[in-house]
Amino acid sequence: MSHHTPSRHLPDTATEADTAAADSADDGTEPAAVVTEAASAETEPRDGGDTDTDVAAPAPAQEHAPRRGWRVWRGWRTRNPRASHALSLGMTVLAGALVVVALLLPNRIERIEFASFVRIPAEGVLLAGLLLSLPPRPRRIMAVVAGVFLGLVTVLKFVDMGFYQVLARPFDLVLDWILIEHATDFLRETFGRTGQVLAVVGVIVLLVAVLVLTTLAVVRLTNLMVRHRPVAARTTLILGTAWITCMTLGVQIGTVPIATKGNAEFIGNRVEQVRAGLKDARVFEKQAAVDAFAKTSPDQLLTGLRGKDVLFTFIESYGRVAIDDPAMAEQTDAVLKEGTASLKAAGFESRSGWLQSPVTGAGSWLAHSTFLSGLWIKNQQRYRSLTTSDRMTLTNYFRKTGAWRTVGIVPGVRRAWPEGKYFGLDHIYDSEHLGYHGPYFSWTPVPDQFSMEAFQRLEHGKKDREPIMAEIILASSHNPWSPIARMIDWEDLGDGSVFHRIKKEGTDPTEVWKDPEKVRTEYRRAIEYSIRSLTEWVERYGDEDTVLVFLGDHQPVPTVTAGDTGKDVPITIVARDQKVLDRVADWGWTDGLKPAPDAPRWGMDKFRDRFMTAYGPRG
Repeated sequence: MSHHTPSRHLPDTATEADTAAADSADDGTEPAAVVTEAASAETEPRDGGDTDTDVAAPAPAQEHAPRRGWRVWRGWRTRNPRASHALSLGMTVLAGALVVVALLLPNRIERIEFASFVRIPAEGVLLAGLLLSLPPRPRRIMAVVAGVFLGLVTVLKFVDMGFYQVLARPFDLVLDWILIEHATDFLRETFGRTGQVLAVVGVIVLLVAVLVLTTLAVVRLTNLMVRHRPVAARTTLILGTAWITCMTLGVQIGTVPIATKGNAEFIGNRVEQVRAGLKDARVFEKQAAVDAFAKTSPDQLLTGLRGKDVLFTFIESYGRVAIDDPAMAEQTDAVLKEGTASLKAAGFESRSGWLQSPVTGAGSWLAHSTFLSGLWIKNQQRYRSLTTSDRMTLTNYFRKTGAWRTVGIVPGVRRAWPEGKYFGLDHIYDSEHLGYHGPYFSWTPVPDQFSMEAFQRLEHGKKDREPIMAEIILASSHNPWSPIARMIDWEDLGDGSVFHRIKKEGTDPTEVWKDPEKVRTEYRRAIEYSIRSLTEWVERYGDEDTVLVFLGDHQPVPTVTAGDTGKDVPITIVARDQKVLDRVADWGWTDGLKPAPDAPRWGMDKFRDRFMTAYGPRG
């Protein structure tokens, strides 16, 4: 293509003398001769040939900077034909490698292997054939469009890799855009404002670079194929025949098929995903309209818990992996056994089972709303529909009875949270209203032990109060699990200033995350800290009227689960009043804080109705 400004008196063409060296080098052959600025050459009309060449024009008296830059570049190539040829050949090889990688790149990190990049992509063969068959102008347009599209698909694959690493699922083109904001917030709160800015800038630069480079690569390879049309046509035919043969015979390298149509399947899955996302709103609306307790009178709700303080407590990222994984099981089991024994010594009994969360890796608010609403809240669209509806949650029903004061202890909330009103909480204590004057522990604004002590000070420890229903969200086990607080004497908590020293004793997240085994170790320690914060609070402040329900909201990220995509989380009920536990005797849960491997496993959306039935008049 022409790289100079046409003369105002001549048509939009350029001399072959201006581009001969470049074209010769791009062919992958040595230039036949050094072309001087005065040389003339045969030209071809723009709309009738396979290459873009222009008619020679006298140099204008005053040249623009881009023109001068091109002349310098052309001059260098003229004076250094071998270096120019080597450079051009290298750029062509890089362009080919980039296109091959973009066509064959999987969208999951664990699937990237050598065999992934020695396959024959059906999309590449078809695109080459199409480009060779088109006239010049449509071909140029198609090359640019194909390059941009291939770049966008590549970017989407990179995004998928990130989502699989955190959420164990691909990016949803309809419903996941809100998570970008959450991701940037997490970066700021974990690595500071500078880390957030650098990460965002890096992502933007990568996005632009991928789009530009794939487009330039496709255009360059298209020009090369056109200049060598016979060879390109034969090669395309051979690859097409090889693809059909390998697909028919099922030829593989290890477990990887040589013939692939992975991009077509990838795009087809995304189209279906978009259709399902658009349809899901109508499906969810019908599901939300069904509520077995909507017409139950307040005096018939939760009668089996009247006069009790009921605490629904979520432990961040407390997943089944913490109990079942051999690398963690021994230490976690010791903490759960210790907690079971100490609670029993204080007069408390416990029962445990499993719930299946709608999410894994992140998305705590989706799990919380699933548990409380009795609906499967698997994406942000459903969450927004729920929190703008009149669907009653478990917390709403406690409030509806008029027998409880409903409060929320939500240290992870550090900005306006309008959804809190939807959940029927009379009062919400966020990170700014717990009286904490200590440091953040990476993402975690308030250590769990302090959160529980604040609940005691602000609500549970007050005299002559009404029964409390509390939703408590413990955040110390939130990713990145470094540094972690540790248990101290409850009398020494004060205003939390003591945690400045404790934080300095902790680990550095940037160092921890260099080694997956260190991440898993710190995760386990964080879970142990959260469990101890809760069980020690019950021992210290619990009484005959205390009923504690605590559970994990979701499994941790795949770095911790080692690729396990299971979504099970433990759930436990603790009470001193035996009548409370008798109500759930038919659930078949395991005695103690640790559920047995074969303990009942329910969807998290099933808990609300089962709980309200068990503690209703006929429970």
